[in-house]
Amino acid sequence: MHPDVEKLLFSRADIDNKVHELGSIISRDYAGQDLLMVGILKGAAVFMADLIRAISIDVSIDFMALSSYGASSKSTGVVRILKDLDKSIQNRHVLIVEDIVDTGLTLTYLLKILKARNPAGVRICTMLDKPSRRKADVPVDYNGFTIPDHFVVGYGLDYNEKYRNLPEIYVLKEEIYRSK
Repeated sequence: MHPDVEKLLFSRADIDNKVHELGSIISRDYAGQDLLMVGILKGAAVFMADLIRAISIDVSIDFMALSSYGASSKSTGVVRILKDLDKSIQNRHVLIVEDIVDTGLTLTYLLKILKARNPAGVRICTMLDKPSRRKADVPVDYNGFTIPDHFVVGYGLDYNEKYRNLPEIYVLKEEIYRSK
């Protein structure tokens, strides 16, 4: 185990099982539809790569990069688009893929932006949901795991651009992010 983590939250087997379960459900729900999965960089990249391989229907992908954290462990509440979509989403079924839903403020902003572009529909898939920190009501359509209010890293999740490469999901030691 990495010296900066407090404990293991989800093993690689837990993650693999959940990703395959979500892939099956998404494949069923979007059968026969033009599905565009939009990964939110950088955190969702690992999850999305595994998820698209677990989906049995045709799927297109694109990415957006948003910022509301900076180098902090808490959201600033101000959302900036750092990278927008490459193509139009008009009349397409969009599935936003997130690593974690926390306050919901970033996703509320993103939903407003994307819905204004006239897609056929927009849904949200997240690996982790932390409802205890929710400040905005966000409809999470596909959820991997619901977690308590811990700062988590690994499997694409980071703190200050570190720990994304850990293959499992861990609780980060509080002294690591409180010391900043």
